[in-house]
Amino acid sequence: MLSRAKTQRMAVSGTATFDNSADYQAAIGGACVNLSVTGGGDFIASLTWLNLRYLRVVRGGENVPRIAYISLPPERAVFCFPTSAEPSIWSGLELRFGDILFRGRGSRTHHWTTGESQWGLISLPPEQLAACGKVLTGSQIALPRNGRLLRPSRSSATRLLRLHSKVCRLVETGRELIKHPEVARALEQELLHTLVDCLTANDANGDLETKRHHADIMVRFEDALTAHIGPQLNMPELCATLGVSERTLRVCCNEFLGLSPTRYHLFRRLNAARSALQRADPATASVAEIARSCEFSELGRFAATYRTAFGELPSTTLGRVIEEST
Repeated sequence: MLSRAKTQRMAVSGTATFDNSADYQAAIGGACVNLSVTGGGDFIASLTWLNLRYLRVVRGGENVPRIAYISLPPERAVFCFPTSAEPSIWSGLELRFGDILFRGRGSRTHHWTTGESQWGLISLPPEQLAACGKVLTGSQIALPRNGRLLRPSRSSATRLLRLHSKVCRLVETGRELIKHPEVARALEQELLHTLVDCLTANDANGDLETKRHHADIMVRFEDALTAHIGPQLNMPELCATLGVSERTLRVCCNEFLGLSPTRYHLFRRLNAARSALQRADPATASVAEIARSCEFSELGRFAATYRTAFGELPSTTLGRVIEEST
């Protein structure tokens, strides 16, 4: 992993690249992220962040398909948006380039990508958003109970995306400007004004309303998987626990994950095994031991499934660890 971080009186910033999905998801501060890689190839991700007095600005990107289950911080209002034209599904909806998903305190959501992707995030305390909205529009901005899908004008969306990109480039290029409190304050004010401008635009709440019930089911589904013990899902028992039909659960998983419930459960276990292999002590660990700890009892089948998912055998992953440690 390569990283660079800078600290100053008003701003903390940094940029890093990752070849390990576990390290990457742990570095996305301000949110709890469970990442499941669903495509083969070497994983490479980038992350850039800037913490100002009130705002946190983040840009991330990955080179392979993945599903992220994100628990947002309870003390922040959060704006999520794609920063490239590649398809990505947020909360069961395909966001267009220029769309913004506005989420409130502590909400949980899925973000599913089908290939290489780039995304942005801006968060701030709700009271600061309300105060800024009051000054600029004459009315306070309330947090959405179930989220808002904003579709601002092309000019407003372009301004936000360009400003977000400008801020991240300042961090990534190590520009000394970012160290100056006056510059940090100016950037923060400009970002706040641009966000409020986007919030006054028309939105597409109807899209989120149609997904709200399914989103609730998916949160309960994630909780059930976390509590589940065993390699196989008992679908009738699981659906009874969730209070939904098997057909409804399959529809929800297809909308939010692009996978069936059992396939998603498998990918969660495969990603746990991959993370364990990447972090293993080469002197003592074995593929068989790690496979069993992730509830794969048949080593041959595990190796074949792992290779199909990630494009290499588990022994190759562990061997890479050994090579890097020597």
